[in-house]
Amino acid sequence: MTDPLLAVVRAGIEVLDLAQPLFNGMPCSPNHPGFRLSLTRRHGDMVRPDGSSAASEMIVTGGHVGTHIDALAHASHEGRLFGGADCMAAQTGGVFSELGVDTIAPMICPGVFLDIAALHDTSRLDPGYGITPQDLEGAAETAGVRVEAGGVCLINTGWSSLWDDATAYLGVDSGVPGLTEEAARWLARQQVIAAGTDTTAFEQILPRRGHAVMPVHRILLVENGIHIIEHLRFDELVDCGATEFVFVLTPLKIVGGTGSMVRPLALLGARS
Repeated sequence: MTDPLLAVVRAGIEVLDLAQPLFNGMPCSPNHPGFRLSLTRRHGDMVRPDGSSAASEMIVTGGHVGTHIDALAHASHEGRLFGGADCMAAQTGGVFSELGVDTIAPMICPGVFLDIAALHDTSRLDPGYGITPQDLEGAAETAGVRVEAGGVCLINTGWSSLWDDATAYLGVDSGVPGLTEEAARWLARQQVIAAGTDTTAFEQILPRRGHAVMPVHRILLVENGIHIIEHLRFDELVDCGATEFVFVLTPLKIVGGTGSMVRPLALLGARS
């Protein structure tokens, strides 16, 4: 008997990589330590008798750097995590005893792509623009897709085009487009398991306000148990016009961590 998954692979699928590249000096939220890679062993430092040598590196980074997913332990409100867990008790000992990133199951589920920038006839939304429920509904209608319960919703602002310019991408002075509280509640009503976008914080960030308040994180992570994926790269999805796909993501099993760098994939042509 032919394995169904093997049959799908043999039939041919296109795999789109939705992760941003990781490099020294890349954009990073001021709330988190940046990314740093340095060679700790170089070719030639030690040469084996047969003439071979090896190189290796040390990587120093935070859990919320680059394309990453937020665990439910990442945000609390009035001392409580999702489900009412006491955040102080849960973090005793320096790691989370519950709702850590290691508890996120691998995701292989329906994914939809809502292009809010295209809806506004632009390649990139204005700094500080607040995405509304009407934007999400309009983009879904334009794409002819439905945001499914148990699926993942990816939201394009066009901001990933600024990835190579850390100052512009972080938008400290200009602000950054993102979801309003009402849009977050709309997503929660659709019962998605995760939602992601191509900005540093997912939320609407007003000029010179920074991450002073994060209501969307509270609504999604704390109140509804919905994971947030940030710093996504949508260039290929935009170029090919894909709006519906199989979404694949699996976090690192960092026991008790609040986030993990990920390399999400969109599989095109794998759905019937």
